[in-house]
Formats: sequence, C-alpha cells, structure tokens
Amino acid sequence: MTFFKKRKKPDKKVEWNIKKDTLNFIFECAKSNYPKEFGGLLRVDSDEKTTIIEIVILPGTISGDSHAIFQLHMLPIDFSIIGTCHSHPSLSFNPSDADMFLFRKYGRVHIVVAYPFDNSSWQAYNNNGEKIDISVI
Repeated sequence: MTFFKKRKKPDKKVEWNIKKDTLNFIFECAKSNYPKEFGGLLRVDSDEKTTIIEIVILPGTISGDSHAIFQLHMLPIDFSIIGTCHSHPSLSFNPSDADMFLFRKYGRVHIVVAYPFDNSSWQAYNNNGEKIDISVI
C-alpha cells in the first residue's frame, strides 16, 4: 500500500479593495476615540468578497491608551467579516505583539491606522503580520 503526502496548494494572492468611505469611517472612529485605541471588524461585500465595505463595531469593545479588546463572544455569525481594524494613538502603525497574536487567531486582513489618522498613516496586514496592499476605491 502506497501513501501519498497531500500537497498543500499555494495560497492565491487576493487583491483586496476598501471603499474610500469605509476607510474614512475608520479614520473618524480613531479620531473620536483618541487618545484611546479604536477597534472594529472588517466586512466585505457578499458578492465580490474582496471589497471591504463596512466596519462592524462589537458591543462591549474596551478601548484603552494602548489596547482595544474585542469581545469576540459577541461576534455575529457572519462569514463576510474577514478581519479587524484598530488605531494606534502613536505615530506607528507597526503591529505590536498583541496585534500579531490577534492577526494569527482571527481573520485574513487587518488594518492599523496611526495618528494623525489620515491617508498617509495606515497599513494593512495579512494574518501572518506581513504588509499587504489594499486599493482604495
């Protein structure tokens, strides 16, 4: 009897998009929570599945000076939620160790926005914490 090792298919590179209004909403939420962190979830269009169209705010999310804690038990059963977004009240949008832990555990796309919360102060990451490009449409 011969056993074959199942080969893992390479991941297809997904080209992600985000609506401009959705990105602006993230900036405004970050500004309104400043100097505390803001946190939300990214929802994609149910038809395209690659365009982020909405931010979901979980009830009970805790915002602090250096953290946003999601109450993931409040997460609705919604397969269009594909990741997270949150703010850093500092000038750095590089993920922290806690961010990396969240990225690996939940979702495929993560957006971090940093002060001053504008088009030049954000970055997207995959679940391994690697920078990815997202087109603003």
